[in-house]
Amino acid sequence: MTMHDMEHSLDNTMPDGVRGPASAPEIKARTEIKALPETMKDAFDEFMTSFEAFREANDERLDEIETKLSSDVVTRDKVDRINRALDEQGRRMDELQLKGLRPALGRSGAASLDKAEHKAAFEAYIRRGDDQGLRALEAKALSAGTPADGGYLVPEETDGEIGRRLANVSPIRALSTVRQVTGAVLKKPFSPGGMAAGWVSETAARPQTATPELAELTFPTMELYAMPAATQGLLDDAAVDVEAWISAEVDMAFAEQEGAAFVSGDGVNKPKGFLSYPLVDEAGWSWGKIGVIDTGVSSGFAADGPSDVLVDAVYALKAGHRQNASFVMNRKTQGEIRKFKDADGNYLWQPPATAGGKAQLIGFPLTEAEDMPDIGLDSLSIAFGDFASGYLVVDRTGVRVLRDPYSAKPYVLFYTTKRVGGGVQNFEAIKLIRFAA
Repeated sequence: MTMHDMEHSLDNTMPDGVRGPASAPEIKARTEIKALPETMKDAFDEFMTSFEAFREANDERLDEIETKLSSDVVTRDKVDRINRALDEQGRRMDELQLKGLRPALGRSGAASLDKAEHKAAFEAYIRRGDDQGLRALEAKALSAGTPADGGYLVPEETDGEIGRRLANVSPIRALSTVRQVTGAVLKKPFSPGGMAAGWVSETAARPQTATPELAELTFPTMELYAMPAATQGLLDDAAVDVEAWISAEVDMAFAEQEGAAFVSGDGVNKPKGFLSYPLVDEAGWSWGKIGVIDTGVSSGFAADGPSDVLVDAVYALKAGHRQNASFVMNRKTQGEIRKFKDADGNYLWQPPATAGGKAQLIGFPLTEAEDMPDIGLDSLSIAFGDFASGYLVVDRTGVRVLRDPYSAKPYVLFYTTKRVGGGVQNFEAIKLIRFAA
């Protein structure tokens, strides 16, 4: 096949009906997407090749704007195609990274007898519905027994595995502070103004400092559930690791629901997302509200100095938070920002330095969260902040499973639940960019 034939074939398969001549690096980038690399190194190499093609095409587009005051439609289409190729390759890298981070569910030989008993009893319950072993273990542990809604705690290995996968899949959870609780609500006292202090000499009396103002933040945990189904034949197969199967079935479902709630949840039967708190212009920021910086243009960036708003958001944070801060946005917003350059012609967006690393935007890590809104009228499409300090995720200890062989015969349903809460704990640590005049 000639290069022309390959280019024609690839153009006919591009999404959205996009057509136009393609450069050799672009053809290579698009061909490699279809090859689906199996290693992180190969995926990273392909990503970098596509990024070089993107820079060449975008530089050509910018040169045309300077000389002709507008870019050629073919060049714009080429930039958009390679941009989409970068997104697809980025998704593949995420999948490979997640696959590599999934540890086996086996235990070391030093596992305690109680853990071994719990695992065996749980497996008997999952496979055959025999809960005698679990009942005996709960009685031995002096627990309150089966809760009102039924179900049993999964073994620690499965519980920990679900937690690890959630952290890898849910971007906000991975950035935030996570607290384990045994109750239904976490109450956290907080001093918005900080603790009072003063200077004294070695022998001087220590007068009492002013009483600090304290605020109580409440983080209730809400029930999150998934209901995977299996045939009895699958459960009877001794070669199937039922714990790994449950983890694999529920982790993506939990992560998708969590990710949306941590960003925009309204706090009703779900965590409260950081986009749902009261907003205030950054110049008039006060505790209890999230500071906002406007782009100056409705539904877009300013034509002159579009990246200035990113710099404004960076320096809206105090230095202590800025050191640990990250940008958060979805892929479409990132695709727009990829085209920005500084005064010296350097791209503000930089690819990961290593396989499995994060892209950088003006020197700060960039995290993709698909639940962030697209750029639109008054949209809050970009967040910048120290999420470890600013956002708190609360996990109630334990994941419960209730076996239901009756509701969907011939399938066996596994009603799997965990309790999760979340909310902003430090309002000065997160800033938002709003696409408004």
